Amino acid sequence: MEKIYDVVIIGGGPAGLSAALYATRAKLTTIMIEKEKTGGQITSTTEVANYPGSIENATGDSLSNRMVEQCKEFGAELQKDEVQEVKLEGEIKEVVGKQQTYKARSIIVATGASPRYLDVPGEKEFTGKGVSYCATCDADFFTGLEIFVIGGGDSAVEEALLLTKFARKVTIVHRRDEFKAAKSIQERAFKNPKIDIIWDTVIEEIKGEGLVQSIKMKNLKTDEVTEYKANEDEGTFGIFVFVGYLPETQLFNGILDMDGAHYIKTDENMNTNIPGVFAAGDCRVKTLRQVVTAVSDGAIAAIQAEKYIENTFDDQ
Repeated sequence: MEKIYDVVIIGGGPAGLSAALYATRAKLTTIMIEKEKTGGQITSTTEVANYPGSIENATGDSLSNRMVEQCKEFGAELQKDEVQEVKLEGEIKEVVGKQQTYKARSIIVATGASPRYLDVPGEKEFTGKGVSYCATCDADFFTGLEIFVIGGGDSAVEEALLLTKFARKVTIVHRRDEFKAAKSIQERAFKNPKIDIIWDTVIEEIKGEGLVQSIKMKNLKTDEVTEYKANEDEGTFGIFVFVGYLPETQLFNGILDMDGAHYIKTDENMNTNIPGVFAAGDCRVKTLRQVVTAVSDGAIAAIQAEKYIENTFDDQ
């Protein structure tokens, strides 16, 4: 007889792992499907300093590995597969992977979101070594240093303002001659004495030895290329990239309700527009995308999946 899981979780980041933990502790048969490395974006984070209880120089890898072992201990199945299609109508849903098809009474979508990259030489090499995509996560590491913020939307300017609480100087580099950010946010940035702005400029290359030590920038109007090098006494500086995020939700286009940026809409209990289908973590509409909010979403989604299954299938 073909197996029907209580819960299929799509995505193996903190939201998916938290959902798997709570689902298995509730005695639900659970499988979590991840196409790449389990753990999500935090696996590339050198240090996780703002997750409660994450002390003693905890890395993203060590934190996610503990989550994985905890899920296995309670009986969650972890499957490496790439989901190609979902069939979410009806009481029994189907998740079609490259390797096999999975059937379940409920689905938790925890596919996450990825920051848009600059795609310039040195960016990947120095991610976590001076290049960051999260001010809340990494600002403290650059206390007293100089920081470059790349971007010109709400997130870039807001994060630049946050970073002034830590850095001695913040320079916003924007490819246009005006910000796209809300006027109220712009005004605060223009008034902040710690913020400088470089207009009409893009990043060409990020360089260094072990840590970021220099950045090459090109003025789009004059084609002039300049290179900024770290202060000799400091040896490094920060580069924070805020040019947007890409939610991993293409599979659900036309199936689940989304906002204009393709984030999945849910209520506070992680319910989507389809009964028995929940979304958790960075792939859903929310104001803060952090490990701590992802694991909260995952826990809520699993508990709500348990209630949904009890109410829908107990009498059958």
